[in-house]
Formats: sequence, structure tokens, C-alpha cells
Amino acid sequence: MSNLGDKFAKKTARVATTKQVRLKLVYIDFWSVLKISFLLAIILGIVTVVASFLVWSVLNQTGVFDSVNTLLQDIAGANNFDLFDFASLPQVMGFSVVVGVLNVIVITALGAIGAALYNLAVRITGGIMLGFTNK
Repeated sequence: MSNLGDKFAKKTARVATTKQVRLKLVYIDFWSVLKISFLLAIILGIVTVVASFLVWSVLNQTGVFDSVNTLLQDIAGANNFDLFDFASLPQVMGFSVVVGVLNVIVITALGAIGAALYNLAVRITGGIMLGFTNK
């Protein structure tokens, strides 16, 4: 029984060696980058819509819109001015959805263009040297 304990102690006392590997990144798959950038853009679009709803709700509940509306009526001298004609919830949400859709298009295109430019630059530079360990 003591031999079994000794063998176990010897195995845990052994120092693990780390091996370093150096690799070159010489190609980025265009379609993989396109899919990942599209997914991240969709997530960012959803966050944009939810954040704009939350900010509008907080500003409305705290009375900021009413205060700004009163201030603008006092400055302009017109009592027929209403801030909610320009910043109602449907208008704000519609604008944030349009911004989210445009962001999806732009971010997806930029990801694809970035991958294509990297693949072209690799032909000149030879790629990026990366180091990995197996810790």
C-alpha cells in the first residue's frame, strides 16, 4: 500500500514542461469573418434598440422631456411647440431600428473588407507571427 502512495507522490512532484509553438497567421477565411461580423453586428443592433428604449423611458419617467419642452416654449415664446412631436417613443424606436440595420450592413461590410485586406497584405508581409504555449 505504501508503494501505491509513493507512485502517486512521484507523479504529482514531476514538473510539467511548457512547450512553446510559433505559428504564422497567413490566411483569414473570408466567409468565417463575414459570418462572425454579421453576428456581432446583429448583437450590436439589438443592444442599440434596447438601449435607446431604456434611455427614452428613463428620460420620460424622470420628467426631462417635460422640462425641456417647457424651456423651449419659454425661449421660443410659442405655446404650440411640443417636443413629443419630434421625440415620441415610436419615432425614437423607428430611428434606432434604422440605425441598427445600417450598422449591421456597415459592420458586416467592414469585417469582410478587413479580412480581404489582411489576406492581400499577407502576400507582401508574410503574415503575423504568433506564439502559443500548452500550459
